[in-house]
Order: sequence, then structure tokens, then C-alpha cells
Amino acid sequence: MAPPDQISVPDLSRLIGTPRVPTLVDVCIYEDFDVDSRLIPTSIRWPHTDIASLVPRLSEFEVVVICQKGLKLSQGAAAVLRAHGIRAESLEGGNSAWRDAGEILVPAEKIPERNAAGQTVWVTRQRPKTDRIACPWLIRRFIDRNAQFLFVAPSQVSMVAEKFGATPFDVEDVFWSHRDERCTFDIMIEEFSLENEPLLQLANIVRGADTNQHDLAPEAAGLLAASLGLSQMYDDDLEQLDAGMTLYDAFYRWARDASDEGQNWPAALNAN
Repeated sequence: MAPPDQISVPDLSRLIGTPRVPTLVDVCIYEDFDVDSRLIPTSIRWPHTDIASLVPRLSEFEVVVICQKGLKLSQGAAAVLRAHGIRAESLEGGNSAWRDAGEILVPAEKIPERNAAGQTVWVTRQRPKTDRIACPWLIRRFIDRNAQFLFVAPSQVSMVAEKFGATPFDVEDVFWSHRDERCTFDIMIEEFSLENEPLLQLANIVRGADTNQHDLAPEAAGLLAASLGLSQMYDDDLEQLDAGMTLYDAFYRWARDASDEGQNWPAALNAN
């Protein structure tokens, strides 16, 4: 069990990829970060000497502060946040313990630059169906929980990207898009080094739904049906994205925790 005001690696790992993940603040000094510039999913980098300036952004959130070994920097920064009324813990063992446990880490150089509000900004075609909902879900759950998404006319994606400093995705001739038989969701998992078993299983379902290859996974047809249904329910793409987040949350938790379960109706015939 982790000491008071600390969270263990296994306990934090269970929250990664879910809506309940705390806001993660990495305060490693640059010398340590330069040795291994990978981040625990959704972490933001912030200097420990300026941690109090984050208080206005964090007032409504639970926070976990991370440093190299879980000692003075993260414990001190978390204590400063608690002194300002923030619910803050530090990660027991820090980044070193997380790496030693073989948990997923995101290469910082692959994450687009953030805007003045601290968000990554992404742009794609309007009227999303599967890939253009799956990718924002992946980004918000594993890269940037506050990421902003712009849905525009297909002909305007590149110009909006240029004028608004946004990263284009799931359109032709950009980095974050289909490659051969793989869809954009596959590419993001690979490039962000998110290749754990639940996400790879989910990627197979997304690819099957997005490319009409329902033989790739039995769940692909169901995902496509739900995605098309959401598209019919919502005229506003951002409202559809909000609803779709719950859909992908459910598929991810199924892949992570329940893919080996089944129904046993009628229950009376299967009772011991």
C-alpha cells in the first residue's frame, strides 16, 4: 500500500485510459527528462518551481504529481498544491517505478505543441463516423485530456490547420492518417507507443468497422452500427464526439477487463 498522499503504480495504471484518471503533472528536472523524454499518458510537463501557478487550472481536479523517483520534487509540489486546496498526491516511486513496471510511456516528441491554453489542437473532416471519433477518444484518454478538436469541411482541413496551428488527422497526405491497410487509429497507437493488449484489441475492432472488414473482429459490425447511429442522432459533431467518448470508454473497458465474459441465460439452468 502506498504511503498517505501517494498513489501506487498499479493504482494509477488502473485509472489510465478511463474518465477517472487524475490530472498528471510531470515535474522532472530537464537533466532527468532529457535522459528519457517519455511521459506517463496524459501527463503535462511543468517546472516544480512554478507549481503554484497551476492552481487556477487545477481547482476542480484530482492531481498526481510525478518526478523521477517520487521523492522531494513530486512530494513537495503536491504539498504546495494541497496548501492551495488542491486534492494532490505524488506517484510512489515516480517515473522510475512506472518504467520498471513496464507500463506504457508516450514519446514527448510525438505530441504536438500546445496552444496558449495548454491544449493540443487537432483538425479533421466534419461528420465523423468511426476513425474520427476513435482517434479523439485515444488522444483525450492517453495523450492530452484537454485536447481540442475542430471538424471542418474536407476542402478546408489543410488551411484551417495552417491558420489555427492545428494538427490534421484522418485526411489524405498527412502524417496522422491511414497507411496501407491500417487506419489512423492504428497509426496513433504505433506512433504514440500505446501498444498494450487492450488497445491493440480495440484497434482491430476499429479497423474492421472503419474499413468494412467485419471478419477482423466479431465486434466490428456492432461498433459500426453504433457509430452510424450516433451520426444520425447528432447534427453537432462535438456533441457526437462527447457521446462517442462513452461508447469507446465502454469498448476499452470491455477489452481490458471483460472480454472473456459472456452471458448465461437462462440463469436458472446455469446456477450451481
